[in-house]
Amino acid sequence: QVQTVDPGGRLVQAGGSLRLSCSASGRPIRSYVIGWFRQAPGKEREFVAGISWSGGGIYLSHSVKGRFTISRDNAKNTVYLQMNSLKPEDTAVYYCNAVSNSDYERPIFDSWGQGTQVTVSS
Repeated sequence: QVQTVDPGGRLVQAGGSLRLSCSASGRPIRSYVIGWFRQAPGKEREFVAGISWSGGGIYLSHSVKGRFTISRDNAKNTVYLQMNSLKPEDTAVYYCNAVSNSDYERPIFDSWGQGTQVTVSS
């Protein structure tokens, strides 16, 4: 299972930064290509960022490119989503999941966990 580490809500002002963490249980996170997704109220879940097993392959959605980065520390069993220059439209519940190696936007597990609520105030 793969899930966010911070199930509680996070509140930040526009222009601020946050870092989210994702870990794995059962199998180490190095076993998975990992993707971050988010779901805003009333909207469908959307892909945000993906990272390959080694961290050498990274893919960011157009809406976050230049502001968000994704990284991983397999020794710590953790994948990170660093979010900078946050905007109110980044407000959403953020999730991580294992994803397909051939399509980072395709999640593997049906279970998403609680996710982490991120609220960006204007």
